[in-house]
Amino acid sequence: MPIRWYGTGDNTDPLYRHFSRIVNFTLHAGAFVAVNSGLWFVQSMRHPWNHLDLFSEIWLAALLIHLAVVLKLRPVDDADSRES
Repeated sequence: MPIRWYGTGDNTDPLYRHFSRIVNFTLHAGAFVAVNSGLWFVQSMRHPWNHLDLFSEIWLAALLIHLAVVLKLRPVDDADSRES
């Protein structure tokens, strides 16, 4: 089932921007998993690539930084909206 946004597509809406960052992070994580699993499979089948572990570790660090940015920029809940 595809991800859908049922609100307005307004770039000034903080919740919409956060949703957009989450979708971008999931695409980044999916690309990381697909590319790295493919490279490791090809390496085990063909010939060794000496720096594949370093490549994977650097990309994993970038993915974790991306996750930290998504979590840091999430919108805060308004106290008044919780009381209603």
